[in-house]
Amino acid sequence: MKNTLAIAILCLTFTSVVWAAPELAQEGSAVYYSDIFQGKPTASGDIFDQQAMTAAYKSAPFGTKLKVTNLENGKSVIVIVNDRMASHNRNIIDVSRRAAQELGFEEQGTARVSVEPVP
Repeated sequence: MKNTLAIAILCLTFTSVVWAAPELAQEGSAVYYSDIFQGKPTASGDIFDQQAMTAAYKSAPFGTKLKVTNLENGKSVIVIVNDRMASHNRNIIDVSRRAAQELGFEEQGTARVSVEPVP
């Protein structure tokens, strides 16, 4: 039992270190979810809420916090990954409407952003 717990802690620590690495920061396009997803389950099993500070991301583990910065206006938010994006999606992140509002791109529908893990 102690070995299993030690291995689990080691794996979680390694995952946290890997996702906190600064070289994992990315730049690209962000969009926000359509209202048709409101109230529907996400890939993590959470119910999608346009007013929550959440996001879909291709590879970060569910529950990972990401700092998203709008490169045009400098506004930043912290979102929690609770959904997956399609592998063919050209954007780097999909955020909730509330996150898009706080980032200042709700009107445009898309923005150039940087995304980096929050340790």
